[in-house]
Amino acid sequence: MKPSKSGLFSVAIFVTEAVIFFNVALVACAPQSTFNPSPATPTKSQQLSFPTPEIAFTPLPTRPPFGPGELVDYLAQTGDTLPALASHFNTSVAEIMAANPIIPQTASSMPPGMPMKIPIYNRPLWGSPYQIIPDSLFVNGPAQADFDVEAFINSQPGWLKSYRAQLTDGNYSGAEIITLVAKNFSVSPRLQLALLEYFGQALSNPIQPETKYIFGYKDQFHPEVYLQLVWMANTLNNGYYGWRRGSLIEFDQPNGRIERPDPWQNAATVAIQYAFSRIYSTPTYDQMIGPGGLAETYLKLFGDPWANVQPHIPGSLNQPAFILPFEPGRGWNFTGGPHTGWGKGEPLAAIDFAPNGIQNCNGTNDWATAVADGVIARSDYGEILLDLDGDGKEQTGWVVFYLHMATDGRIPLGSKVSAGDRLGHPSCEGGESSGTHLHMARKYNGEWMLADSPIPYNLEGWIVHNGDSVYQGTMLRFSQIVIASDQAEGKSYIKSDR
Repeated sequence: MKPSKSGLFSVAIFVTEAVIFFNVALVACAPQSTFNPSPATPTKSQQLSFPTPEIAFTPLPTRPPFGPGELVDYLAQTGDTLPALASHFNTSVAEIMAANPIIPQTASSMPPGMPMKIPIYNRPLWGSPYQIIPDSLFVNGPAQADFDVEAFINSQPGWLKSYRAQLTDGNYSGAEIITLVAKNFSVSPRLQLALLEYFGQALSNPIQPETKYIFGYKDQFHPEVYLQLVWMANTLNNGYYGWRRGSLIEFDQPNGRIERPDPWQNAATVAIQYAFSRIYSTPTYDQMIGPGGLAETYLKLFGDPWANVQPHIPGSLNQPAFILPFEPGRGWNFTGGPHTGWGKGEPLAAIDFAPNGIQNCNGTNDWATAVADGVIARSDYGEILLDLDGDGKEQTGWVVFYLHMATDGRIPLGSKVSAGDRLGHPSCEGGESSGTHLHMARKYNGEWMLADSPIPYNLEGWIVHNGDSVYQGTMLRFSQIVIASDQAEGKSYIKSDR
C-alpha cells in the first residue's frame, strides 16, 4: 500500500597552540585553537612518502550520461534535504518538488529510503559512485555510544596501545587522544582507528612508523598523532558538511585534476574523498577511495559497515522548542552569524551572543541560560553540553553545545535543568576568543546541525540565516530582523520578551 503524504513524512601538545586571528573589534570566536589556518592542499614536496598503502588497483564503477532534465531514480539517504539534492544533481528545488508531488512544501529532512525522481543535469567528470561507509558510522553518534575505545585498542597488537603524548593539558594515551578528537569534532572513533591502521598500521604492527606525519599532511603545526588527527577530522568535516549543505560540488587533487562527487554519493564518502584529495592524486587516490582502500581496512577491523545500517537522521526532523540563551529583560548582541561549530571551516553550525556593554574579555554578571529542559552531559573548561533527552550521552538525541563559559559559576556535570535556568557566565575561556561571549551550536545524534538549513535554528521564533560570509548573518522573526555584528551596533541588539 502506498503511504500517505503525512504518514511518509512523520517517519521519524606537545607544540605551542596555533592562534587563528579574526579582524573584529568586540568579539571573535574560534572554537578549536590547535587547527592552524594553513592551506589545506599541500605542495608537491609535502606529499606522502611514508607509509604508502599497498596498491592493487580495482577499477571504479561509472555511470552512463543522462539527457538534460532526465528523471533519474534516487533513494533518499539519511540527512538529505531538498536544497542539497538540488545542488548535487545540478537542478532546482522547484523541479524536484514538481517531480515528487508527495513532498510537502515544509519538508525538512527526507525519510531515508524514500524513492524519488530527480531531474538531472550532467556535470562533466562526476566521480565514483562507490560508497565507503554510511553517514551514521561517520559521526560520533548512537552507533559509537557504547564503543569502548581503550578496550578495543588494547585487544590489538599494534603500537597504539602503548602510545602516549604530552598535550597542553596533560599526558594522553592513544585511546584518550581518539576520544578527545571524537568529542570535539564529533567524528567517529572507529573511523579514526581505521585511518590510523590504514596509514600507520597502528593496530596491527607493534613498531610505530618513523614519521611525524602519519597521514602525510606535512605541516609544521600538525606533527604527531594528535595534531594529525585534528587536521584529518577537521578536513573530513569540511567535506561532510560541505556536501550536506550543497556548497561542495567539486574539489581538486594536488595534480590539478578536478573531482566532482557523484550525485548519488553519501556525505561520509564525500568527506573521505575530499580528505584524501588534499594529499593524493590519481591513480593512488582512486585506489584509496575504492573497495581495496580504506573500505577494506574498515571491513577487516569492524565488519561490513553496510550490514544493518541504522540511519541517524530521521525523516521530517525538527528542532524542539528553544528559548533565547539569556535571561528575559537583559539585552544581548547577536555578534556572530553561522560559523564553525568546532575547528575551521565547516560545519556552519554555531552562532554567537555577547551581553550588552561588554568589551574585550571583561567579566560579566550576565548569565547564559538553558534553551530547553535537559541534563548537563559535559561541564569542562570553557564548555557546557546540554543534553535534551536526559540520558547523559553526547552521541544521542538533541544536544546544545555552549562554549566560552567561565569556570566561576559554571553548572556542574549531571545537573538537571529547565528551560531558562542559569548555566554560567560567558567569558573568553575555551578555544580562541578576543571578547567575552557565548558560542552555541546544536547537534542531533552526533551530527552538527547547520544553523541555516531546512531544520531551522529557532530561538523563541527567531530564525537564523547565513550571511554573505562566515560570522555574518541574520535572525528573523516575522518582520523583525537582527543583523550579526561584532561591533555591538544597535542592529545586533536582541532581547527576550518571554
